[in-house]
Amino acid sequence: MNFLRTFFASLLGTITAFIVGGILFFMVIGGIASAVGSDEGAGTMIQDNSILSLKLDLPILDNTPGTEDFQVSLGLDPESVKLMDLITAIELAKTNDKIKGIHLRSDYLMTGWSQVKTIRDALESFKSSGKFVTAYGDFYTQMGYYLASVSDSIYVNPNGGVELKGLASEVLYYKDFEDEYGFKMEVIRHGKYKSAVEPYLSNTMSKDNREQLGVLISSLWETISSEISESRNISVQRLDEIATNLEANLVENAFKIGVIDQISYKSDYINILKSRLGLEPSDRLKLVSYEDLLAGNAARIKGVRDQIAIIYAQGPILFGEGNETQIGDKNFVKAIEDAAKSKRVKAIVLRVDSPGGSALISDILWKALDEAKKKKPLVVSMGNVAASGGYYIACGADKIFADPMTITGSIGVFATLPNFKGFADNIGINAEHVLTHKNALGYSPFEPLSEGFRKSAREGIEFVYETFKRRVSEGRNISLEDVEAIAQGRVWTGVQAKENGLIDELGSINDALDAAASLAEIEEFNLTSYPKIETDFDDIFGVMNPFSSIETEIKSALPQEFKIFLEASQSTENKEHRIQTRIPYSLNIK
Repeated sequence: MNFLRTFFASLLGTITAFIVGGILFFMVIGGIASAVGSDEGAGTMIQDNSILSLKLDLPILDNTPGTEDFQVSLGLDPESVKLMDLITAIELAKTNDKIKGIHLRSDYLMTGWSQVKTIRDALESFKSSGKFVTAYGDFYTQMGYYLASVSDSIYVNPNGGVELKGLASEVLYYKDFEDEYGFKMEVIRHGKYKSAVEPYLSNTMSKDNREQLGVLISSLWETISSEISESRNISVQRLDEIATNLEANLVENAFKIGVIDQISYKSDYINILKSRLGLEPSDRLKLVSYEDLLAGNAARIKGVRDQIAIIYAQGPILFGEGNETQIGDKNFVKAIEDAAKSKRVKAIVLRVDSPGGSALISDILWKALDEAKKKKPLVVSMGNVAASGGYYIACGADKIFADPMTITGSIGVFATLPNFKGFADNIGINAEHVLTHKNALGYSPFEPLSEGFRKSAREGIEFVYETFKRRVSEGRNISLEDVEAIAQGRVWTGVQAKENGLIDELGSINDALDAAASLAEIEEFNLTSYPKIETDFDDIFGVMNPFSSIETEIKSALPQEFKIFLEASQSTENKEHRIQTRIPYSLNIK
């Protein structure tokens, strides 16, 4: 017995030492990788006649996960880029005399339209300094071309092309699937346009949903086409013809119609860049990465103690701790309170990129922000999505900024509860119950919703909806009647939200920072970000856990229909979080 105890203790110690050693190994490797930098970088010592190289083939996020270095080292996830880092690097390059221009690669972007426009506006500002921006791509997706169109010149691989086709939104419907397999989603909702639940009730798109989607993507396309038109000197009408007929798909056609400037292999393009800088083909092109420009915290103003806090609210709103990609009540209430208490923080900018989620947690966060606003100015900057619960937490701010292509609004409430009774009956499973009271069972996935439960849930949804509208009415200083007219779950672009009073101004996160500084009556400031989430061993072990990757692989292999029901069943574990203020559908715009 003692032998077995000693053996297992030694085995456990060996395994623990191996895991800790592995973690330390990856930390060292990550540090070395960071020090070495990219193969195209010129190091942190920027030389004369350099070019900023922006290779945007990585996920671009408002806030990057604290465990990212480990995930990248283990090959679990790609490295990501923080949006503010890119914008800051472009601003630094604009004023750095050693940087002569920007080389842009935006073939395949992994981000949202709002973030792309923010980068595009920064590049437009960079060009105003008299410096050049050139773009090279093997094949441009529509989003990648929209960004590249700001460049002075666009070069494309001889075997490439340009995707310029207009916008489309695809919504999957599950009614026939439910009837066929016995999986059913019980739905309780409020809001004419709350179409998150429509796919469970019908197999075709409703007139209301088709209307709001059509208006939404038309508004987005208007922004995209007008900016491409201005940069490329092609009329919007002609761009619509090109998109309708897919005229830019082949690179030769794209060149003939003026969508691109030159057909070129990358090696020839590099020589063109060298010539532009007065270099010979044999000379080395000095390319600087955005990390090089940010090295040593070059954007920080020395001697300035005043700060503006950026609170990054990114991801769904859920019960729990929360992190860089999920908005949980615990970490985020603490972040809001810490920013409000800090003597150095003079104003708060809430950066929202969220489709919403739990109605209860949304209200808890709204209350924390309302208390913070009593102590210092609160400004909201909306990213790709700030809808439903994402708008709920934003509506009480002193000032709200959104990008023209932000998706926002969606003032509506719903609950979805998966029901497997039909499937259980088909495979011979029968649930029996013993009750002390008529409605004691509450919700069970193996029984249809009782009238008592449905009535209770509907009352809860009506209460949340009225509360939501009241928050918007008080925060935006508009009548409840006017809120109702733009509510009912309908989504809007930033342009439309400006017109109907849901936001104050169209602008970027930098515009929001300037407004916060003005409200706080400060001229110079440094930035500090929240929530300050420290990566601990639980986070690292979670990343390294082989079962989590297996679970991810299994989920990714499931048909879309099964994944929808699996995720819905997981989200209904806590009764108080079944009522959702969430964007009205999985918005897939392509």
